[in-house]
Amino acid sequence: MTRVTRYEHGSRVPGWDQAADLDKDPAGVPDPALVSVPAQLRAEIEAAMARYPDRHSAALPALAAAQRLHGWCSPEAIEQVACVMRLTPAYLSSVATFYDMFELEPVGRHSVYVCTNISCSLRGADALYDAIEEAADGDPQINLRHFECLGACDIAPMVSVDHLYYGPLEPADAQRLIDDLQAGREPIPDLALARLRSADPNANS
Repeated sequence: MTRVTRYEHGSRVPGWDQAADLDKDPAGVPDPALVSVPAQLRAEIEAAMARYPDRHSAALPALAAAQRLHGWCSPEAIEQVACVMRLTPAYLSSVATFYDMFELEPVGRHSVYVCTNISCSLRGADALYDAIEEAADGDPQINLRHFECLGACDIAPMVSVDHLYYGPLEPADAQRLIDDLQAGREPIPDLALARLRSADPNANS
């Protein structure tokens, strides 16, 4: 299988560098009698489908629910979602490979996404990434990735840690971030976007 080179540091559009397996038989909609779906996952998917007039629109929250349960969008997870939604696994795989936040391979427990789009790059995101990578020292529980724009240019350079935003960060913050994650503590709470006070006093808790 030929692998097509992606961007220099491997961010952007996961899965588009993998050739399709043209010898594989097409999969239809899974038979509910043959696929065991955890009750919690089924309930989340059905609740998501109920919010939309077209069930296809629930693909993103359904895949997100499966990833939370399984840790990644494994073939088993995608088959379970397809079974509940009455869609083909191929349709859901095409959705999962388009969006960066779906994992198509097993990953560590903690996701650390370093934004390396233009605003963050201009403010030192690449050096920040290198510092976090060095601090993590290959820890398999740290899923460290470059990431396309996370939409928080006002706190550049920033990272998303387990889907919460932190920034602006400096390379000197990297070791503390990793130490906090490895110790099971809230990472760098003084740089957490969620902890910033709102201009609306009624919004602060």
